[in-house]
Amino acid sequence: MKISMPFRRLNRSQLGLLGLLLLVGGGIVVWRTVTPSTQPPSAPMAQGFPPTTVETISLKRGEGLRRIQLLGQVEASKSATLRTQTAGTVERVFVEVGDRVTPGMTIATLDDADQQLVLAEAKAKLAQARSELARLEVGTRPEIIAQREAELRSMQAREREAQQNLKRYQELVTAGAISEKALLEERAAVDATRAERLKVQAALAEAKAGPTQEEIAAQQASVAAAVSAVNQAQLTLARTQVKASVAGIVRSREVSVGDLVESRDPVFTLVNSNELDVFLELPEQLSGSITPGLPVQLTARAIPNWQRRATISGVVPAANAASRRQMVRVRLQNPPQNLLPKMAIAAELQLQVDPNSFVVPRDALVRRDENWLVYTVANGKATQVEVKLVVDMGETMAISSDQLQVGQPVVVRGGEALMPGAPVQIAEQNTRPDS
Repeated sequence: MKISMPFRRLNRSQLGLLGLLLLVGGGIVVWRTVTPSTQPPSAPMAQGFPPTTVETISLKRGEGLRRIQLLGQVEASKSATLRTQTAGTVERVFVEVGDRVTPGMTIATLDDADQQLVLAEAKAKLAQARSELARLEVGTRPEIIAQREAELRSMQAREREAQQNLKRYQELVTAGAISEKALLEERAAVDATRAERLKVQAALAEAKAGPTQEEIAAQQASVAAAVSAVNQAQLTLARTQVKASVAGIVRSREVSVGDLVESRDPVFTLVNSNELDVFLELPEQLSGSITPGLPVQLTARAIPNWQRRATISGVVPAANAASRRQMVRVRLQNPPQNLLPKMAIAAELQLQVDPNSFVVPRDALVRRDENWLVYTVANGKATQVEVKLVVDMGETMAISSDQLQVGQPVVVRGGEALMPGAPVQIAEQNTRPDS
């Protein structure tokens, strides 16, 4: 084998350098052949490919809801401590812890022997006062007036007899038959008789005149006081029946049969069963942005088939001590009987999406590097639009962009392989986003 003259003149070192250069150049060619370019091809290059079949939707403004799952706990909104209103010994107890009570229900009784005696005495005094009032209002009976007249006639006769005796004693003293002392005694007897006659005469005049209006009014006041005493005694007797003033569930019991209690001693503690408060923890990103009136859907693991729609009643202006998260309160009216304080509860908070945003299916979004893109179609070609995510709603996404308009077609299928300016063929035209 013969070697041409130009290579024959090269020495060994020059031949090694030439081989190295050929090896490097070949590697570069191979690398460019097998490695795709990261830069999107230009529009003229894309136009050389056949059209890509895509599906589109007509873009609409967003009217979706952002659904946020919250966890919380049920608390009693109100509690009441039932107390005795009179002293006594506990005779019977009718409810236990956990029982449900209704307003007016008797939950315990006290021994009422003392109260019964006080009531009987008050009723007797009332009867006496009413009898005296009736006598005054009717006036003096005729038989009483006749009795007074007979007494007056008797006293008048005694007075005349005493005066006649006094006259005879005066004659005897003048004759010296008796002493002056006997005369003085007889004069005293005349004066005493006259006084008795005047007393009986005044009683007769009073009986004929009848009672005055002042006397009747005073006795009417006595009757009213006696009625008040009876009412008070009846109230004290009724208070030996300890009744529930509100509806609720018995949380604790403070007395037992045989206990001696004083007025205002606690008997039971009730929690309101017709109204509960639900306290929910907010995610940190929502702190300070939730206002009363927003709707929530409540569910409880302890009641599988129960759910209730309610609204946020208030926002607690402080974070929970354990979780460091802000709390909101939901007032729950007429809850189910098996939903009890301290139970766990879940809620779904629904926030309205910004009406200026657009709602598209999740498949319409394309991720390139750190950016989110959608493709629109104009004149049979794909146009790349960079968008901003507003909220993730699950199967749909709320987006915003100044380059998008209502009614603009957006690719929802086949956009993964698209490039700006690539020819496209629309397979199906929808009128609204998938749900």
